[in-house]
Amino acid sequence: MIDYYELRVKGHIDGKWLHCLGEGLTVLHTDGGDTILSGPIQDQAALHGILAQIRDLALPLLAVNTFDSPEDGKVDDDEETQQKCAER
Repeated sequence: MIDYYELRVKGHIDGKWLHCLGEGLTVLHTDGGDTILSGPIQDQAALHGILAQIRDLALPLLAVNTFDSPEDGKVDDDEETQQKCAER
């Protein structure tokens, strides 16, 4: 079973680094200066690979949440202004 995750890091991830973080993740930049990565992650090994990349980019990890379905993890538009990151 594939779990859906939301990872929040401090700072905006530049589009040139997105290829390091895995396929299929949606990237949103917030007004508060954070980046939210969300989407399906195959297994714990893939999750740990993404977390290692976040560490290697020296981005402070703020939160990791898991959800049963993609709808459960959607960020509320009223709380965050979202902007699509540059295409990979």
